[in-house]
Amino acid sequence: MDLDAFRWLLTDEGQELLVRAAAAPADPLRAQTELRRTAQPAHVAAALTQVELRRKAVAKFGDLAKWMYFTPDGLEQATRLPVARHRAARLRAASTASVIDLGCGIGGDLVSLATAGMTCVGIDLDPLRIEVAGANLHALGLDGAVSVADATRVDTSPFDVAFADPARRTGRGRTFDVDDWTPPWPFVEELMRRDACVKVAPGIPHGLVPAGVEAEWVSDHGEVKEAALWSGRLATTARRATVIGDGGLATLTEDDDPGAGVVPVGAFLYEPDGAVIRAGLVTAVAALTGGGLLDEHIAYVGSDHEVRTPFARGYRVLTQLPYREKSLKAALRERGIGSLTIKKRGVDVVPEQLRKRLDLSGDETATIVLTRVAGHGTALLVEPF
Repeated sequence: MDLDAFRWLLTDEGQELLVRAAAAPADPLRAQTELRRTAQPAHVAAALTQVELRRKAVAKFGDLAKWMYFTPDGLEQATRLPVARHRAARLRAASTASVIDLGCGIGGDLVSLATAGMTCVGIDLDPLRIEVAGANLHALGLDGAVSVADATRVDTSPFDVAFADPARRTGRGRTFDVDDWTPPWPFVEELMRRDACVKVAPGIPHGLVPAGVEAEWVSDHGEVKEAALWSGRLATTARRATVIGDGGLATLTEDDDPGAGVVPVGAFLYEPDGAVIRAGLVTAVAALTGGGLLDEHIAYVGSDHEVRTPFARGYRVLTQLPYREKSLKAALRERGIGSLTIKKRGVDVVPEQLRKRLDLSGDETATIVLTRVAGHGTALLVEPF
């Protein structure tokens, strides 16, 4: 989709075509044939692209998606709405009145910032993304300004907070090397000398986080979506895990972590949320559940207490099964298990391959956990809470 075609979509004629494209046949060829009777091919392609992207965007933006505009890579890189709203709420709680978004993309974060009542400006190097970001603010009735500019050359001092979401893609695809980011890591380090928030990949090494900067890992319904670095007055701890679920939002910090030792397998097993694991706060979950680690190098927690916590999924430990494959197969068949969920951590097992080799048949369903307990391979038959 080019810039001119997108701008045309924003006209009255373009809006009419979008409505018709949304109601067009599901088959792409039939839809194009029907729409091209009254519209140019480039305009038809742009309209059908928006319809498809809006359909895909529901997973990230919910009901807002049907009013918004996207580019394929812009949608892929955009923050999920619940995560963006959490970030905006943190900024608002810190008495932030104005934010500049350095690399705003299609404006996903701008939408949440503006909705939270902050004055926001978005900049990006890509004219098409800027046009889309501006269209999204307008479509949702939100205030804000956007402009094509180089983030590394913008004066951010007039704004309370600078927010950045460096692009982590090159011509070779996604990159995990911070030196390949746009803007690059040295710019990010300099930015974090002031009040700033920087969205980064969840796999960022702890050692890369500058001193005095808070690293927050965020998961949405069990999926670790991102990490965010908070600097200046916005940093309130060193490491934080935030989990978002149907019940709302909960957060855990290193201040909640007294540490924990290794314990035997107990009546209950806890699998910490991915954000907790990334933040290095597994022992905080052990403390919450009154337990300890099954192995000092593995993120499973054992306890004799049944505790409901948003920071971990809990299982009742029914029994310990043989770890050797032949004996494990016999034990599962003896129980009539035909449908098996295999969870593993710290052992060299490929669940799909193991399930095929076990060749189970039966009417019962079960979950097993393959892991190490005090350094030894162990198989546990468990039942989720």
